[in-house]
Amino acid sequence: MSGCLGCQLATKELPLHVVYENERICCFLDHDPYNEGHTLILPKAHVSEVDELDEETAIEIMKMSMVIAKALKQLYKPDGITINQNNGIFNELSHYHMHVVSRFSDRSFEDFYAETPLDNGHLQEKLTITRELLRSEIGKIMSDSK
Repeated sequence: MSGCLGCQLATKELPLHVVYENERICCFLDHDPYNEGHTLILPKAHVSEVDELDEETAIEIMKMSMVIAKALKQLYKPDGITINQNNGIFNELSHYHMHVVSRFSDRSFEDFYAETPLDNGHLQEKLTITRELLRSEIGKIMSDSK
């Protein structure tokens, strides 16, 4: 869909830190990460809502959310992982996307939805390093599962 920011991201028309992609989905680091490794999963075809996903794409998204969660656990040893998707008026991209975010007990998830900007400049500076670490870990996980 022309003009859709999500479509431009999913098809890499804009600069991204891609950690995985296939013919159906693109997974990349959030440019404004909540924690290191905060990843977005977008379908390459334009879809606004979860109930508009075709079954094959939905399965790919779910599989990759599991792989990314496992990779984040291996790399960052978080206290947990949050996987979420916002739709309707809460979908800031107007394109379906899923967040996979490592979580730590000393930080409230309220910060994720706060009106004030995140204090994450140190994470933004590390996006290239984070991308390479996550790509490598995802590759190991996927080759081990074959």
